Amino acid sequence: MIKPLSSIQSTLDANEAVANVAYRVCELFAIYPITPSSPMGEWVDEWSAKKKKNLWGHTPEVIELQSEGGAAGAVHGALQAGAISATFTASQGLLLMIPNLYKIAGELHPFVIHVTARALASHALSIFGDHSDVMACRQTGVTMLCSNSVQEAHDFAAISHSVTLKTRVPIMHYFDGFRTSHEVQKISMLSDDDVRSMIDMDTVKTFRENALTPDRPSIRGTAQNPDVFFQAREACNPYYNAVPAAMQAAFDDFAARTGRKYNLFDYEGAPDADRVIVTMGSSTDTVAETVAYLNAKGQKTGVVTVRLFRPFDAAAMLAALPKTVKSIAVLDRTKEPGALGEPLFQDVATALYESDRCGKISIIGGRYGLGSKEFTPAMVKAIFDELSSANPKKRFTVGINDDVTGLSLPYDETFDIESADTRRAMFFGLGADGTVGANKNSIKIIGEGTELFAQGYFVYDSKKSGAMTVSHLRFGPKPIRAPYLISQSDFVAVHHFPFMERIEVLAQAKVGATLLINLAVSADKVWDHLPREVQATIIEKKLKLYAIDAYSVARAAGMGGQINTVMQTCFFALAGVLPRDEAIAAIKAAIKKTYGKKGDAVVAKNHAAVDASLASLHEIKVPAAVTTTTPRQPVVGDAAPDFVKRVLAVMMAGDGDRLPVSAFTPNGTFPLATTKWEKRNIALEIPTWDASLCIQCNKCVMVCPHAAIRSAAYPKAIGDTAPEAFKRTDLRAKELPGYNFTIQVAPEDCTGCTLCAQVCPAKDKTDPKRKALMMASQPPLREQESKNWDFFLTLPPAPAVLLQDNVKGTQFRQPLFEFSGACTGCGETPYIKLLTQLYGDRLLVANATGCSSIYGGNLPTTPYTTDANGRGPAWSNSLFEDNAEYGLGIRAGVDQLEVQAYRLLGEVAGLPAALVEAIRSADQTTDAGIAALRAKVAELKGLLAGATEQNAKSLLQLADYLVKKSVWILGGDGWAYDIGFGGLDHVFASGRKVNILILDTEVYSNTGGQCSKSTPIGAIAKFAAGGKETGKKDIGMIAASYGNVYVAKVAFGAKDTQTVQAFIEAERHPGVSVIIAYSHCIAHGYNLASGLSQQKMAVDTGYWPLYRYDPARIEKGQSPMVLDSAAPKTPVSEFMGNELRFKALSKMNPEQAAALAQRAQEAVSARFAGYQHLAAASAPKPTEAPAAPAPTPKPGA
Repeated sequence: MIKPLSSIQSTLDANEAVANVAYRVCELFAIYPITPSSPMGEWVDEWSAKKKKNLWGHTPEVIELQSEGGAAGAVHGALQAGAISATFTASQGLLLMIPNLYKIAGELHPFVIHVTARALASHALSIFGDHSDVMACRQTGVTMLCSNSVQEAHDFAAISHSVTLKTRVPIMHYFDGFRTSHEVQKISMLSDDDVRSMIDMDTVKTFRENALTPDRPSIRGTAQNPDVFFQAREACNPYYNAVPAAMQAAFDDFAARTGRKYNLFDYEGAPDADRVIVTMGSSTDTVAETVAYLNAKGQKTGVVTVRLFRPFDAAAMLAALPKTVKSIAVLDRTKEPGALGEPLFQDVATALYESDRCGKISIIGGRYGLGSKEFTPAMVKAIFDELSSANPKKRFTVGINDDVTGLSLPYDETFDIESADTRRAMFFGLGADGTVGANKNSIKIIGEGTELFAQGYFVYDSKKSGAMTVSHLRFGPKPIRAPYLISQSDFVAVHHFPFMERIEVLAQAKVGATLLINLAVSADKVWDHLPREVQATIIEKKLKLYAIDAYSVARAAGMGGQINTVMQTCFFALAGVLPRDEAIAAIKAAIKKTYGKKGDAVVAKNHAAVDASLASLHEIKVPAAVTTTTPRQPVVGDAAPDFVKRVLAVMMAGDGDRLPVSAFTPNGTFPLATTKWEKRNIALEIPTWDASLCIQCNKCVMVCPHAAIRSAAYPKAIGDTAPEAFKRTDLRAKELPGYNFTIQVAPEDCTGCTLCAQVCPAKDKTDPKRKALMMASQPPLREQESKNWDFFLTLPPAPAVLLQDNVKGTQFRQPLFEFSGACTGCGETPYIKLLTQLYGDRLLVANATGCSSIYGGNLPTTPYTTDANGRGPAWSNSLFEDNAEYGLGIRAGVDQLEVQAYRLLGEVAGLPAALVEAIRSADQTTDAGIAALRAKVAELKGLLAGATEQNAKSLLQLADYLVKKSVWILGGDGWAYDIGFGGLDHVFASGRKVNILILDTEVYSNTGGQCSKSTPIGAIAKFAAGGKETGKKDIGMIAASYGNVYVAKVAFGAKDTQTVQAFIEAERHPGVSVIIAYSHCIAHGYNLASGLSQQKMAVDTGYWPLYRYDPARIEKGQSPMVLDSAAPKTPVSEFMGNELRFKALSKMNPEQAAALAQRAQEAVSARFAGYQHLAAASAPKPTEAPAAPAPTPKPGA
């Protein structure tokens, strides 16, 4: 019988645990999404939308701002007005809040900011955890309180809100991003009475009395002069001096009520320890558990956990150290280049220097865990070993191999301290296959349905769906203090079989472990499908082997490729944590809770999958010896470049931790053209081409999100050398008799999204269901089509006569963006691919942080590639908020180099006049003209080679800038409509020749689907849980209002010809151009196989009108506005009814949904009518300047 959960225990992650407390205390939240803190904002928004009350019977308000800087400003204002307020953030978002943190602290406003500590972008972006962001704020004047676990994050959230009211000093409560924020743990929850008891209402009264109000008017924010600023700044000192004692008093009161005891600095270890590590964050549990293990073996070690970092109480820190300590290692999870030591080290060193123990204790400092790098007991032991050495390194790193500056400590990777009574399980899944969600449910089922403690942690890279996810689950009879990945697992499940063909997934399987495989073959053929190395490991480790064809079970239940429920059921059947019947009941209850909002049909399908799973689960007999000669496939092919083999392949195999410092460039530069070596092999089905039906329209190539299906036109003689299975037919082009045409898929790069088959217009007249492209099972075709693809890549480029400026012509061009890590069926990437087909050989891209920067520039491989001449897109990401300005700067920089090149062209003596004139007068509006110019530039460079005169040498260096570069600013709607809009508006007004591509998904896709100003009326999104009540910003008309900006609104799935036309017109426009591209997204809540039809529906209903606003038309006496879509004949409700983001509101709040749907229709109708009016209007005519007024007669004249 499942034991009901105690009312004071729950299984959740730290983000939810913190939000749970903050919501109960606060009256207002001003928020903005950023990974990994967004879930805290999502939770409070959801509770507010459901009218959940806080401790005072009030429903807090949640305001989403346009940026973190805006959120901090709003919080500052709310605090001035007297509302108890909080916010949540991380990383770059925290940096944007720094100016307001100075103000809030300087004005002594009680306030808590909860931070999931995360790395800052430097040589590269990292969304993962370290202390770089919070350490950048230590000078702002906020109290800094660090929690180390999910339980502490929950507890310290309450303590923070209590102490800030008592001291009037704002508090930054921080915990490790991902490692703590996303770790799921079973914890003891604070009751309402617990939290209420911690809030002294007299302090609330004082806070209210300090608010700005015209009833008691005062003034703040004055400008002070040199005579008084210094003195006034020092007036706050008593408040800061009081913080440590107030914090300790709060800790003591909390302990008396809950039994959980904390101190400013807590010591664990031997009372007579000679070596101690000082650290904070999740590392403290790792150190503490290692200390206990080492001390049990006779060593004398200890750990000091830092909880209150600012103000730093030196006396409390020293009091925590045993008197016997001889040496200390201070650990910092941040890097400050050029400093004598990192922040915590410097504080501890200062405290020791100013104490009577100065000279009696040696101190060393080290860095660990940057960007969520693992920190394990083996590394802790290495640090203690270093402290024992005769000459320890004064500064060190641990967890990496620093073969450049020699700072790293070696460690024994096999060192393991976990107890046998803790069960461990690992799951290898494919991003978006539901594995992580199912395992979160499993942890809750175990944690809340048994006496066991449970922990779950989930490892993702920062790619979109389709990447490998690894779930680490632990459960045991005592609290789990293991904030590191599993190294010895009792259970391993491989949900995507191709992982076993390329990656070592059994390295962490312990002897006698259970292995569960999802493989689409019958049980008697499973063993024969395993690579030789896998068979050998299974036999050597005596693994118990089970298999299931989960895809078949899921499809039979109507769930498509969602195998999570199937595999979860098998886990419970094999793990034995719960009796089978109870486990099945618990799984079904969890399904109802998790998927209920998606509708009864979804719940029913999942329940059916549960029932069918056990019958399809088979134990596989393991032979005594290996029976196959087929080896595991190499991670990359033999033809891969050295850097790919030596560095990127190691990362692809999941062994990037082993790469030394010397493997990397010091400035973060990486080569292009590397995704083609990855071969992710994630498609269950791929398209097959019937040449006899094909009409050679190239629409399939246009819509492919991953450039995995392509067309070619080539001489028949070359086709005659093709592999036997290579398909071809006569090219339908009168200009090119004797040419073949082929459509070819890359079987291991295709993601199986089906968009190519969906768009294919060529049908068999005898069987309308049969088209020129049909989906078929990938495994039987994989080897054959891989050979065909290799041959396809050797074909020559299509003849120039075919490269017309239309859909068919553009799709004969090589895409210089291929095989990205974007979601299967992504609605953004076809636009980027088209951009590179048109201008990729001369393209510079400034990419805002977001989905397009993650699938565009995420390691280990990058999708931008080069042509046969080595040219390709030069791509870069700066930040989220500054992308427009960054792109404008790129344009300005390129323009400077171009101007200098042309100046030098006229100044360098001895150059042939004809050559100079040919370069100056070259036509750069066509591919042929650019090719001719490049030939002339090559001739010029030949003449300049070996020149000794400085101008000639400078011209040689700048000669390539004689060919104009195409600069494009890329980003999503979160950037363009919200955080980056100010900069974008400045670019609109600049008049520079720069192009802007807005990939509009109408939500913050990269951070999980939060509301933006692009989100439409009636849509549910994170931060708009009750349905968005305001309309979508019309950014196109804002840009058009300048009069000289080209604007186009496009949707390739509705009208691909207009999309191509818009890109060409945008590039030809002499000033700023903007393309707003409809991009279907998984956040919209439907199968993206229907993305194209949904785009068409968006256009047909008027939800997404297509238009081009071209200022060039004014000179021709025409209206600049051209409507490219017809007036809507279908109500917008038909479009909305296909997407969960609209349908979910109908289920949750039917009245609100109906009202917002009506307003959405009115907004669509009004906006389309406005566009019609603009399109019908005649071209604006310049007005004559008014006549000058007659001079005023002088007095007396």
